[in-house]
Amino acid sequence: MKNNAGFTLIEMLVVLLIITVLLIVALPNITENNNTIRTKGCEAFTLTAEAQIESYFMKTGAFPLSLETLEDEGYLKQSTCPNGEIPNYDSSTGEITSSVLQP
Repeated sequence: MKNNAGFTLIEMLVVLLIITVLLIVALPNITENNNTIRTKGCEAFTLTAEAQIESYFMKTGAFPLSLETLEDEGYLKQSTCPNGEIPNYDSSTGEITSSVLQP
């Protein structure tokens, strides 16, 4: 009597087929969640930058010249969104806008 303790080729193919189906189902969800996370990160950055612009204005009496000024002064750790987008900043009004927040 033979004792075959290993997997047959058919069993291995079935396992690979199941793994492939799971990846096909999961991959679009992972990509969509990644985009959502990047968008939420930019929204959070823009709101944080707004608060730091106000803080800078209260301390100095003037709006910062750029977001890089806030970064240099220690108000922000970076001057861009986590997704790499550079928000629009108007130093005359202190307003910051991002394409992520626009309807």
